[in-house]
Amino acid sequence: MIITRTPFRVSFAGGGSDLQAFWEHEPGAVLSTAIDKYMYLTVKRRFGGTFRVSYSRTELTDRAEQIEHPIVRECLLLLGINQGLEIVSVADLPAQSGMGSSSSFTVGRLHALYAHAGRVTSAKRLAETACQVEIDRLQEPIGKQDQYIAAFGGLQFIEFHPDGHVSVDPVICPLQTRQELGRRLVLFFTGITRNAREVLTKQKVGTGDKRQALRQLCQVARDMRNVLTHGNDLNEFGRLLHAAWEIKKSMEVSISNSAIDAWYERGREAGAMGGKLLGAGSGGFLLFYCEPHLQPKLCGALADLVRVPFELEPEGSKVIFVGGDL
Repeated sequence: MIITRTPFRVSFAGGGSDLQAFWEHEPGAVLSTAIDKYMYLTVKRRFGGTFRVSYSRTELTDRAEQIEHPIVRECLLLLGINQGLEIVSVADLPAQSGMGSSSSFTVGRLHALYAHAGRVTSAKRLAETACQVEIDRLQEPIGKQDQYIAAFGGLQFIEFHPDGHVSVDPVICPLQTRQELGRRLVLFFTGITRNAREVLTKQKVGTGDKRQALRQLCQVARDMRNVLTHGNDLNEFGRLLHAAWEIKKSMEVSISNSAIDAWYERGREAGAMGGKLLGAGSGGFLLFYCEPHLQPKLCGALADLVRVPFELEPEGSKVIFVGGDL
């Protein structure tokens, strides 16, 4: 039996520039971090040669191509696995909430299948293969950032180049800066989940018209990295987070709504310097940058939301258990 643990992520700026419609013409860039909330994937040989797949429902099939869960099915077919398996997934956070859960699932699933087959793999290979599954085989209207941060972990500046190459550069900053950034980030769950495909499809269609806004988001991502690496006033990070959210909202009306706007304004009035809705938009998690002494006031202003404590996670997808007869 193999169990993998793959982190979810918080993306600060640059989302949308990881779509091929943007980076095939000019480089895209995002600043993103893994967090200590995870997707756990289990793979175990199943007696009888059939497949049992458990997630929000349970499937029993004779062959991999009969599995209805698209990611599980395509991972098995891509890797040429036809022996019966028991496949189980458990997550710390809900799906469709803007935390990159789909790509964490894909990366973790591939990692578990590689390990079960006795094959050692790299973070780069996991990310590339996850993109092949989600983007090439399943035609999901998504970018590449989530697969890479799930595979690599850490606090990363990720660039997407016109030739298809992806570079992952760790943000090198003092430990004190990293810890202080973590102390000033506050995460709330809105209770709203959404279908990212619908939101992202609208954004993807309009990528050409939003090219200037996406360039600005890439520059914000660079500026955020510079704040962290050069030891500048950390509060500038919060101001940049606010600037990025304003740019992001201007790109597509479905990214935000009246409820999200109201929560965001209440957060700002309570002392948060900046923030954003994570993921494609329309629901999920709200992230704020707020100095520690103002956080009680922030939490009081948003008492109707659920605060989710978290820390930055330095590691990407990893195998955490190997047992039984492989």
